Amino acid sequence: MTFPIIGAALGLVGFAPIIARWLGGDQAQEAAAKVVDIAQRVTGTLDPVEAIQRLQSNTDMVSEFQRAIIQVEAEIELAIMKDRQDARQRDIALFNAGRSNVRADAMVIAAAVGLVLCLVSLACFSKEMPGEAVGVISTIAGIFGICLKNAYTFEFGSSKGGKQKADDTIASLIERDDL
Repeated sequence: MTFPIIGAALGLVGFAPIIARWLGGDQAQEAAAKVVDIAQRVTGTLDPVEAIQRLQSNTDMVSEFQRAIIQVEAEIELAIMKDRQDARQRDIALFNAGRSNVRADAMVIAAAVGLVLCLVSLACFSKEMPGEAVGVISTIAGIFGICLKNAYTFEFGSSKGGKQKADDTIASLIERDDL
């Protein structure tokens, strides 16, 4: 049953490409079921293949399907923001209690050390290693880099928030009379 529902959801990616992001990892089955359910609701059919066919022939249904998918995306983003907010509140509470988040600090240090070790091994030994090993180490370095990026995003806000802060700072500087 796993393959058909995910396969049906993949068939709907052409109508709302953002669906593709949801169809990997531990939650793929649940996400695929939600996407197929939306398509079935919008098209009024229980058959996923028929739902895809109806979407292909009806732009109004496609628009309704896309609106529903955008709503789900908004709910997902809100849940992510809430999760981060709760984690940040925990860090603030720890800080106010005179403690630090040792686990988070250890994770960031481990990611940084892992990234440096991967880069050093690639710089020093890539000519002696088979291409497959270079590829694997490069991939691992990328994963460590993403871990560090996520830690910075958590600590300092998202790129959207950073852009808004920068825009606000620039706007306040422009408005100042003494510049």
